[in-house]
Amino acid sequence: ISIEDCCKDGQKRAKTFEDCSSIPLIFDSITCMAVQEQCCLAVLQDNMCATGINMAKTKGSCDDLFANTCVNKTTKMCCDCCLLGKEARERSLPCDPSLPVGHRCSQVFRVCCADEAQVNQTTPTQQTKFPAQDKTDKNGDNSVLADKCDVFPGTCAHRCVDNNTCACFDGYKLKPDKKSCEDINECLLGAGNCRGGERCINTEGSFRCQREVSCGTGYELTDNNNCKDIDECGTGIHNCGQEFKCQNTQGSFRCLPKVNCEMGFIQDALGNCIDINECVSQTSPCHRGQFCVNTHGSYTCQTTVNCGRGYHLNEEGTRCVDIDECKSVDVCSGHACINVLGSYRCECQAGYIFNSITRVCEDINECRHYPGRLCAHKCENTPGSYKCSCTTGFKLASDGRNCDDLNECENNPCSQECANVFGSYQCYCRRGYQLSDIDGITCEDIDECALPTGGHICSYRCHNTPGSFHCSCPINGYTLATNGRSCQADVDECLTGTHTCAENQSCFNIQGGFRCLSFECPNNYRRVGETLQRIQLSDTVRCIKSCKPNDMACVLDPTHSISHTFISLPTFREFLKPE
Repeated sequence: ISIEDCCKDGQKRAKTFEDCSSIPLIFDSITCMAVQEQCCLAVLQDNMCATGINMAKTKGSCDDLFANTCVNKTTKMCCDCCLLGKEARERSLPCDPSLPVGHRCSQVFRVCCADEAQVNQTTPTQQTKFPAQDKTDKNGDNSVLADKCDVFPGTCAHRCVDNNTCACFDGYKLKPDKKSCEDINECLLGAGNCRGGERCINTEGSFRCQREVSCGTGYELTDNNNCKDIDECGTGIHNCGQEFKCQNTQGSFRCLPKVNCEMGFIQDALGNCIDINECVSQTSPCHRGQFCVNTHGSYTCQTTVNCGRGYHLNEEGTRCVDIDECKSVDVCSGHACINVLGSYRCECQAGYIFNSITRVCEDINECRHYPGRLCAHKCENTPGSYKCSCTTGFKLASDGRNCDDLNECENNPCSQECANVFGSYQCYCRRGYQLSDIDGITCEDIDECALPTGGHICSYRCHNTPGSFHCSCPINGYTLATNGRSCQADVDECLTGTHTCAENQSCFNIQGGFRCLSFECPNNYRRVGETLQRIQLSDTVRCIKSCKPNDMACVLDPTHSISHTFISLPTFREFLKPE
């Protein structure tokens, strides 16, 4: 890529108002980058200066320009220098200024002082064409004319045009030798076309516009040197809390509360609703003759003149008029309201009475005013009336005042038998059961065998059963009597002769069997006779004295006989345990 191509690219960028200091490189070369920037700045500088020249020629004044930026400084300088040139031409002064006003100002002075036709070709939006420049196309392509200069190769620094005349690229002008080219400082001539807030920087063959100050907080610089607002809400870089929603604004953002406060309140920075002091924030919210008193969420206007209760000042503040309390709010809480001068009264509904002190309708407590006359059992007061209720075991009668007995037995509350009584009920149990001490409803079995008299119920052993009991006897020798409690004795083997005792033994009947007993008479005695009748349930063995000869002791012994009797007795003792 040639230097000319680098310069053409810089000039092209200037015509689209791009930033000359950040032009994309078309070739990786420091020289090409410098040529791009300088050619870009040259075009912009010429445009700025051309704007000032045209203003001087069309308006004849430079007062509309402000010298607060580099752009306007250059434009104003070229405008002032052009006015000087026009003034010199009108006074027939030479167009070569003798004042030390600088090279660019001298150029503009000469341009405006010279033939005006050359200057009129310049417009505010196009690059100024100074006399040293050619009439080639925008791309600088003049190949047809360049063929005429082939006989003089290397004569011109940039291009050769018709008649072997040298010309320069855009952004350059011919030097006095008519061959070499030098850069046009567009910034000095005011032809830079930079916008407000941008500084014109001359480059080789062009110029570039650079912002004098940064975009500031909330803005970012775009590729075309413009400041673009940063959408903090869209990018998520805001610091609004969860109770707020973000709203983007130019250069900033706002945190709007999600919950709106009611009238009379305003939201603080933390999202809390605080009261608005209308007396301070508004101008005279009250009428003449009143002063403002702030309240929570609102305000009230109080009169400076005390009209007394039930009256207030009229709008003119000249006299007191009656307040119609019945029109303002529901002062009687649903009851009829009748306004009177300076006051009001309430026509209370049935069950209410008007309190002249508090001026409200109060409920009448009928239960307290008429004790014992409204309800048979319990009276409960209600707003404007009353209601009756009954104690446990009763239900409210159809008249709503008396109480009828409730037959609880219909719901079978007892486990066995139920007896309804007035206002209650009584549970009772069948024979062999007793009522539980815990709930008074359940029937529990009576253990007759465990009662204090249980040992005498059965002669031998007692067995408890649900609701009753039964007795039992020993397995051998006894049977249960017909009364179900006693045990009958066994068969008397001694009486029936079914025993197995020997001849010299006596049979003794026992419960459930018999025993064979033997008895020998003592010395000097002998057994005589047979036993008594067995029907007497006894066995008797009789021994009579039989002394030996010469046994005086035996003879003198007064005992004549010894009898042994065995008696079988029925058993009536208590059996504590099976035997």
